[in-house]
Amino acid sequence: MASMQAVVKTKPEYGAEPQEKPIPKPRPDWVLVKVRATSICGTDVHIYKWDPWSAQRIGAKALPQILGHEVAGEVVEVGPHCKRIKVGDYISAETHIYDPGDLTSMLGALHVGRNMKILGVDYDGCFAEYFALPESICWPNDPAIPPEIATIQEPLGNACYAVLGEDADVAGKTMVITGDGPISLFAIGVARSVGVAKIIHFGKYDANMEIARRMGADLQMHTNQTTGKERLQFVLDHTGGNGVDIALEMVGSPDSIQDCFSMVRKAGRVTAFGIAAESPLPVDYNNGIVFKGCQIHGINGRKIFDTWYRNRNLLANGRLDPTPVITDMFLLSDYAKGFEKMTERPRKSAKVVLFPAKEEFEAAKKRLAARKK
Repeated sequence: MASMQAVVKTKPEYGAEPQEKPIPKPRPDWVLVKVRATSICGTDVHIYKWDPWSAQRIGAKALPQILGHEVAGEVVEVGPHCKRIKVGDYISAETHIYDPGDLTSMLGALHVGRNMKILGVDYDGCFAEYFALPESICWPNDPAIPPEIATIQEPLGNACYAVLGEDADVAGKTMVITGDGPISLFAIGVARSVGVAKIIHFGKYDANMEIARRMGADLQMHTNQTTGKERLQFVLDHTGGNGVDIALEMVGSPDSIQDCFSMVRKAGRVTAFGIAAESPLPVDYNNGIVFKGCQIHGINGRKIFDTWYRNRNLLANGRLDPTPVITDMFLLSDYAKGFEKMTERPRKSAKVVLFPAKEEFEAAKKRLAARKK
């Protein structure tokens, strides 16, 4: 049986191991993909660390398991029941494997079904030379989008959905975006590309605050150097005393959540994306929500496949350049260096991309260097 190199979570403890694994055989309605590029997500970091979420959500009994779910690659084999995807297609993967029988799926919300499964969490992932996935969640990429960018469309989809909400009514409006992780930084770029008039950003780490400026933040403030009252006054001073139209909560900390509900104007929208370390959390229910007529939009994944379509168009046509967020690239064999970059503090990196093949890695370095000039 043919084999491949993969990054495998073998034990319920910190780290992962490189292993030689059999190349998977796709199920009848699945496809086999040769990985051209893959990228590290915050979920991968949770699993790598094996924190309480990983222990509960995955569990030691599910190990060993290949990590990863952000990917760009070429289809090399299709199952006999596949009809839409063909050998040779250049695809990325929607992480959420939806069940078409879920009520939410039948009503059009494919990303939050009761029986939904997740690549790299419930099944082997893509930190490997090859991986298999259902045809139903394959997304054809535009050839104009190189692998190092095509692989980050999954988290970019989170950012797109967070910015646009359900109605995409954002042009000419004001927005607060909290946090300086990759998805917050992507959200700034999306907001700029779709016409948000004023982007106010709150972050913590200098290196990523600089990336945020390059992505299009108009105004910034350090959360670790200011009080909640100072941040609120800053927003009021730059919105005519009204507060922002939309506040994107991308951190999950009590301070960030409180900031967003206090900074949003009456009848405005708060997008809830950040995951709190502990839940439930206290919120100012009366003044922050009820009396404001506040809309709350929870984000769990992407709007399948609406945000994929928008991202592909924005990227392929040059309306959105996410390359400032891609701070580090390594060979897949150097995955440990990538995880070190993701976990070091103070943060000096944003998105880390990995390549199974050296020639793909070298080509990506040349392309990225040219785009950043």
